[in-house]
Amino acid sequence: MKQQRPLTITGGQLVLPGEVRTGALRAVDGRIVEVGQFSPHDGDEVIDARGQLVAPGLVDLGVFAVDKPAFHFGGITRAALMPDQAPPLDHPARVQFLAYSGKPDFWVHPLAAATRGLEGNELAEVALMRDAGARGIATGRRWIADSGIMLRLLRYAAMLDMVVVSHAEDAGLTGNAVATAGDVATRLGLPSAPAQAEALAVARDIALAEIAGARLHLRQVTTQAALDLVRAAKARGVAVTAGVTPAHYMLSDLATAKFATFTRLSPPLRQESDRRAVIAAIADGTIDVIASGHDPRGPEDKRLPFADAEPGMAGAESLLAMVLSLVRDGVIDMPRAFALVAGNPARLLGVSAGRLAQDMEADIALVDPDKPWIISSDRMAASAGNTPFDGQPVQGRVTALYKGGVRVG
Repeated sequence: MKQQRPLTITGGQLVLPGEVRTGALRAVDGRIVEVGQFSPHDGDEVIDARGQLVAPGLVDLGVFAVDKPAFHFGGITRAALMPDQAPPLDHPARVQFLAYSGKPDFWVHPLAAATRGLEGNELAEVALMRDAGARGIATGRRWIADSGIMLRLLRYAAMLDMVVVSHAEDAGLTGNAVATAGDVATRLGLPSAPAQAEALAVARDIALAEIAGARLHLRQVTTQAALDLVRAAKARGVAVTAGVTPAHYMLSDLATAKFATFTRLSPPLRQESDRRAVIAAIADGTIDVIASGHDPRGPEDKRLPFADAEPGMAGAESLLAMVLSLVRDGVIDMPRAFALVAGNPARLLGVSAGRLAQDMEADIALVDPDKPWIISSDRMAASAGNTPFDGQPVQGRVTALYKGGVRVG
């Protein structure tokens, strides 16, 4: 899929790093060539944005399935795919296949499995997977308990200049827990683990990353204690970044009170004080990425007792609306919102996207930030509608989506 003629988008509000301003954008041969105040060239395809936001296509860091209709609905043009596949992404051929699987209208950036079979025992052939198209290394849904193996991984990643994406929960404490220890879990009789399991894992991983001089991305940081550790590490110059999903700043463990398995997540929903701490960390820059955690699960995984249901949520379609709610609430501004869902993830993956700037790939979303709609699990474009936000009214919809200057949604 190649851009056939130059594209100029006029009359929009350009979401640029640090500012939003009125202007135009021009794309030629799949790349942005001009941003600012100018008139369309003869022969251009001209689109009038009619005052809407002209923003970079979203880059979703850490999804579990390639679900193209859902991604396009949500304005996502690229996604980093977690290695938790069947079989796991621990072989170059699997990585290469998935790196091409979404093209031409969607780009998949596989994350290489850190260990063979994601079992945490033996390092995988990371360098070969990098050459096959992997854009990072991930521990998957599990934490690598062996500190020696994790340190070797981080040193290897530093040598290759690849980011390590870690799931930070101490498995020795979490075990088979499905909830955060506290009043709610006790009242419901659910297997639970202390929230400190996250802080212990974060502290260990940060310490090892500091020794190795490696780039560490903690995919989900959801507790006050762990966020304080990230904040302190950043202050002393450790190359650590942190992510979160909307569920962990929109919902607390009270949402599990009716045993709704759509709220069965990993890590589990936290107490209200932690939810508020996540919002504060988004506001002060401690959290660098908001991702959907897109993990569509059908009835065979979710229509079970809460403790037996698989964790995960279909989050691609609601990601942008949930992030825009932070703008409306005054937590962040619009440029920061798109840095969280586009610019910062693209930078971590090392791809030329996520920003509206010259020479960036022309992955562009037109967004009506005020358009109202209702999230419905029955009407989702995703392969399964397991959303904890079912029935929630939201604002903000993508009205047009361009991949490499070609309209795809």
